[in-house]
Amino acid sequence: MANRTTPYGAFNFTVSFDGGEVFGGFSDVSGIGTELTVAEYRNGNDKENHVRKVAGVHKVSDITLKRGILDSKTLFEWIGSARKDGPQAQKSVTITLLDETQKPVQSWQLRGVIPMKYTGPTFAGKGGGDVAMEEIVLSAEALELGA
Repeated sequence: MANRTTPYGAFNFTVSFDGGEVFGGFSDVSGIGTELTVAEYRNGNDKENHVRKVAGVHKVSDITLKRGILDSKTLFEWIGSARKDGPQAQKSVTITLLDETQKPVQSWQLRGVIPMKYTGPTFAGKGGGDVAMEEIVLSAEALELGA
């Protein structure tokens, strides 16, 4: 792969569920992240009066997906499954960044994902050209970076 000096655009990406084909046309994906907590510890016999930083548990941020409403009930069916089936409704989600030629350049794999929140569209008689948008917030247990 050639050395690239120009960052990739944030507008060219795909979202897929359970390793399947690309799911929907999301206009926004936000909140991809992970955080590691740090515990401070000091041995009682340390000669220097300072704390050590010890890695603790990690957590994955909640991920928000937004898209225009389609003639599809798949997201809402997943929410219903999470309500009834709990952990059995978990999915894996892959978010893939594409270059200008639609080739994957980096991906983020989320494991143990359940839908946490759904927000439907805001309807207004004015505007006329606005798209009815829906939003889903996902909770994930693990985040891995792929190629």
